[in-house]
Amino acid sequence: MAPSAAQRIVIENCAIATVDRDDTEYASGHLVIAGNRIESVGAGQAPTGLENVVRRIDARGHLVTPGLVNTHHHFYQWITRGLATDHNLFNWLVALYPTWARIDEEMAYAAAQGSLAMMARGGVTTAMDHHYVYPQGSGDLSGAIIRAASEMGVRFTLARGSMDRSEKDGGLPPDFAVETLEGALAATEETVKKHHDASFDAMTQVAVAPCSPFSVSTELMRQGAELARRLGVRLHTHGSETVEEEKFCHELFGMGPTDYFESTGWLGEDVWMAHCVHMTDSDIAAFGRTKTGVAHCPSSNARLAAGIARVPDMLKAGVPVGLGVDGTASNESGELHTELRNALLINRLGAHREAALNARQALRLGTYGGAQVLGRAEQTGSLEAGKLADLVLWKLDTLAHASIADPVTALVFGAAAPVTASFVNGRQIVEDGRLLHADEDAIAHATRAEAQRLARIAAQR
Repeated sequence: MAPSAAQRIVIENCAIATVDRDDTEYASGHLVIAGNRIESVGAGQAPTGLENVVRRIDARGHLVTPGLVNTHHHFYQWITRGLATDHNLFNWLVALYPTWARIDEEMAYAAAQGSLAMMARGGVTTAMDHHYVYPQGSGDLSGAIIRAASEMGVRFTLARGSMDRSEKDGGLPPDFAVETLEGALAATEETVKKHHDASFDAMTQVAVAPCSPFSVSTELMRQGAELARRLGVRLHTHGSETVEEEKFCHELFGMGPTDYFESTGWLGEDVWMAHCVHMTDSDIAAFGRTKTGVAHCPSSNARLAAGIARVPDMLKAGVPVGLGVDGTASNESGELHTELRNALLINRLGAHREAALNARQALRLGTYGGAQVLGRAEQTGSLEAGKLADLVLWKLDTLAHASIADPVTALVFGAAAPVTASFVNGRQIVEDGRLLHADEDAIAHATRAEAQRLARIAAQR
């Protein structure tokens, strides 16, 4: 808990959705931040006699929730948005890999700034990036991405990705876009040792993240899992995203994706996978039994015509599920708060129809579910005393939401709600929808310039 001498911020007169174990909510309540922790949350006014109160926020007309947690993204794709817009996943990858293979450190930094800025101003307090394209001579890409996250002020997990199966080996990436098995493992271990922080209030963590079965050798999968467990970090990859992937795995490995993952050590409570659209009953049961997590990316799945993930069945089976933006070359908006609504609506098109998800389940996916998937549910993802002060004030008294009586319904079913304030680790990073520690206009200019530079370089090859 925060020491008694810590500076306090008091937030009052707001609706609160704690997303705790009991989904406790307050129609009018308070929350006290002390240092970087939540000191108290409850109904009515804050306790009297609090010392060192440096700020009081009258949050009438607002809903306070835990900050949103993004569980899958590819930041570098910010500078290749709007391309290959009518492709399925495999054709989209083939079309874009030659361009992605030309990125360098300046591009990665600018793209990370753009991706992080868009998420942060929309209520994301914990972000992650699955970066797996490391062209030779491109500079310190991991360091550039981590630096951008630190400057933005968000809590961050870098999933240090890798690829070693190129076109000559039957994979999709160009031959010049992959690493060697030994090089990928060594660089990943170096990144973990240099940047991973295992402390309770860590702002930067690293996961081991070979890209996908069709761009990674079996040996990289197997040794990657061994490396992650030796270093005590989490594992991440893409899984069961399309029917083409299912066919690919059967042809190459003689089994489906989930059985293949299990054979390489890639099921477990320290693992989470992106998409998981094409899952059988036995696949879902295996994920539930092993507590393997899922990053659900509804907009990207729709953009690439991948299908509808069986999220209600996963939740029923005890699978940890969070939400992901995915790369902005397959979800050009780059926002996570819109995924609350899209997850609910798209899942209602599936077998469970109107019973698939409700507003509170969608909010849980975007907050506590995401924290669970990233292995940080003890620290964040819900508003509870002792947890880290990662939270968002959503303004719900304007034209867009004021006539919706239930604030959680307004947030999830309604238009994207304005963010009046967002706090990470007790520090405010957004005020009235604008970033406090980054220049949005400068970032927009830089990302456009780097996108144009990348396009010129790709066209010359």
